[in-house]
Amino acid sequence: MLRRIAWILVAFPAAVVLVTLAIANRHNVQLVLDPFRPENPALSLMLPFYAYLFGALVAGVVLGGFATWLTQRHWRRSARVKTHEARRWHAEADRLTRERDGDVTSSSKQLVPAGH
Repeated sequence: MLRRIAWILVAFPAAVVLVTLAIANRHNVQLVLDPFRPENPALSLMLPFYAYLFGALVAGVVLGGFATWLTQRHWRRSARVKTHEARRWHAEADRLTRERDGDVTSSSKQLVPAGH
């Protein structure tokens, strides 16, 4: 419940700021992608300014997430190796348990006299 309240306290003001930014920056802006002929570009985009702002925000979140994912590769590899080792040791323990139980069963059969 506390997490939800904290999320609302952060998300609501952020949404208000983003909507206000979008309303205030509705005018179209030309993004020129031709550095050699900026006065007559071969490639350009004409979008509202808030689209560039939101695009930069989304690109930052995606790039930040990707960078975090790359820096955590060591921990993911370590977890994968430890999981493999744990499975191997569990299989070994199961095998030894089966051998022990099999030895107990076979030794108890040998103790029973054949005539009785």
